[in-house]
Amino acid sequence: MIRRAVLVVLGLVWLGPTYLLLVNAARPAGSYDPGSAWVPSGDFALFENFGRALGSADLTQSLASTALYSVVSPLLGVLVGALAGYTIVVLRLRYGFWWFLLIFGGTIFPSQMLLVPLFVGYSDAGLYDSRLGMILIYTAINVPLAAFVLRNFYSGVAFSIFEAARMDGASTWRVFWRIYLPISASALTAVFILEFTFIWNDLIFGLTLTQTEEVRPVMTAIAGLMTDVYAGTPVPVGLAAGLVVSLPTVVLFLATQRLFARGLSLGSV
Repeated sequence: MIRRAVLVVLGLVWLGPTYLLLVNAARPAGSYDPGSAWVPSGDFALFENFGRALGSADLTQSLASTALYSVVSPLLGVLVGALAGYTIVVLRLRYGFWWFLLIFGGTIFPSQMLLVPLFVGYSDAGLYDSRLGMILIYTAINVPLAAFVLRNFYSGVAFSIFEAARMDGASTWRVFWRIYLPISASALTAVFILEFTFIWNDLIFGLTLTQTEEVRPVMTAIAGLMTDVYAGTPVPVGLAAGLVVSLPTVVLFLATQRLFARGLSLGSV
């Protein structure tokens, strides 16, 4: 009984910020008062506030760019990661463990350490403020996780499958494409969902590597909108924009949570 009561209290504390977000994002733009932030206004203006945010911050282009990054980069990332895991485990690449450490080792560095070199390199290479540049960086930071999960997954697949396919005359590429990639679909999907969520919610790389409205990710655009609060943008408008824009990742996770959990458990063999 005591344990349940403690869990309920902790849950309410955890959900407090979410409640504040929902209540204040739904109130009319001109009725926000910090003193009554916990009290619902009685009016529902969430979509009206979001429409106002779309117009003032031009979120349509940012949403399109974010959708592009969130689909293309994870697809490329899981494909490259699967190829890396397949090469290291199945093809038994010489010094494969050290190659894996090289691929995964970059994740030990905080993202903040990469910002200045990335900014300078992108500026010199002409990739700054371009969709191609954003796809490249998002793909690169997604490959290590995919390689880690797929390496573990392929380690649990019997090597005799590869040997039998080779004896039947299949090339190493055909074995990967027709056998290993399909049997790892659950693990690939789980990694894709995780990386989709990360890219959709990214702020730091968008702030550093983009500038124009048609290239910058949507979270960067919303951050710019929120900085205008003291210049006239109502708080409910910014909160509504953040809430509605975050819904796709929540819906995706809820719709695929069983597949997500199953894929990660398979990848941890």
